[in-house]
Amino acid sequence: MQEDILINWSPQETRVALVENGAVQELHVERTLERGLVGNVYLGKVARVLPGMQSAFVDIGLERAAFLHVADVWNRQADGEPPNVARSTAALIPIEKQVFEGQALMVQVIKDPIGTKGARLSTQISIAGRLLVFLPQDDHIGISQKIPSNQRDELRARLQTLVGAPGGGFILRTNGEDASDAELSEDISYLRKAWARIKDAALRLPPMSLLHQDLNLLQRVLRDMVGETTQTIRVDSREQFEALKAFGLEFMPAAADKLQHYTGERPIFDLYSIDEEIGKALGRRVELKSGGYLIVDQTEALTTVDVNTGGFVGARNFDDTIFKTNLEAAQAIARQLRLRNLGGIIIVDFIDMAREDHRSAVLTEFRKQLHKDRVKTMAGGFSQLGLVEMTRKRTRESLAHMLCEPCSVCGGKGSVKTARSVAYDIFREILREARQFNPREFRVVASPKVIELFLDEESQHLAGLSEFIGKPVSLQSESTMGQEQYDIVLL
Repeated sequence: MQEDILINWSPQETRVALVENGAVQELHVERTLERGLVGNVYLGKVARVLPGMQSAFVDIGLERAAFLHVADVWNRQADGEPPNVARSTAALIPIEKQVFEGQALMVQVIKDPIGTKGARLSTQISIAGRLLVFLPQDDHIGISQKIPSNQRDELRARLQTLVGAPGGGFILRTNGEDASDAELSEDISYLRKAWARIKDAALRLPPMSLLHQDLNLLQRVLRDMVGETTQTIRVDSREQFEALKAFGLEFMPAAADKLQHYTGERPIFDLYSIDEEIGKALGRRVELKSGGYLIVDQTEALTTVDVNTGGFVGARNFDDTIFKTNLEAAQAIARQLRLRNLGGIIIVDFIDMAREDHRSAVLTEFRKQLHKDRVKTMAGGFSQLGLVEMTRKRTRESLAHMLCEPCSVCGGKGSVKTARSVAYDIFREILREARQFNPREFRVVASPKVIELFLDEESQHLAGLSEFIGKPVSLQSESTMGQEQYDIVLL
């Protein structure tokens, strides 16, 4: 298995594609204007202390001063007490005894500014890695609450051994549950280096300086996506290549060696038709080489994947045709889950197979393909209804949610009422209005297709309605209206 990572950079957007043996497996998109400030560490300057509100305003170099509440001012906890333990405001040391105006204070953004409100701050610093969160001001070793309780003691002991002598606390994230000692050690090393850089910057830089920013997509590529099977990481921007090279040499030298600056004439994503793959990944239907196809439907609660044979297949080799289609579908589904970044509950409806050995082989192949996923997945067996239920951990928004929005015409339903259905809705609405009001005339304002129907096939019914209510009904076509939209104006 050979992997290549392609990075397409522009000032407004960064796009990353992971290509395996010539086929796109993963897509990641980050937009500059959508990156928040949460996680950023600043050397702030206390502008005002408000004892009555038990809070302070801190200038961190943004348009508006940020807000620091007394509950977010860090104090070393009692031995054995985990960080961020809930305490009543009455039990806290008053803020005026902890900070003063003009004081330089290391702070971290915990909530982005919204409208007229400034960012919310904390003085307890936490740095997120791929598998761990580092708490440099604590010595607590914690395990994510989402990891089963019967595994936590063993994981805590493992992590304590790897961390060694006290020098900051660590919390194991959910996706670190199955990590090896080598992977955890690598993350520990990265996080300690990052904290050393923050401390050094705090001594060198003046107040209102940015000391640390959560990794951008380019940097996360080196930290999270590069492995032994990665051949090259190609970047189409000289500036970003140099910056990424410097970051890699300091934190991930092995990954930095694979970096290349792409200088080809063709756009980098054209090398593997990646824009075309993005277009396909936003559609419902996925074609299979065998002639079959998948239908992928993403809803709020779950995602369904339906496997179909496509065109007619001869009865002679019907079982074999279904088996081969399902095997190909097992590979394609695993790839589509990664490509679209679909998470949560996923229901797969393979084509019904009569033979048990065929079902077993398809399930084995499906689990094998899912095992390649860097995101945690879990697949059950075939249910009584012939469905395979599985879960895939949600790590970020799906590709469709990031690049698309609900259709303004259908409201995300995926279909609209027919023009005739809308016309009959209008008939009923006019009858209701006629019972309550006594206008001189009713005017129907609707989409061109609905108005055309009234003028043609439904003209006799419209005339009958007008005669029944004893009022004229006029029509007005409005090209900006969707098919389900209409107004009934009383004149």
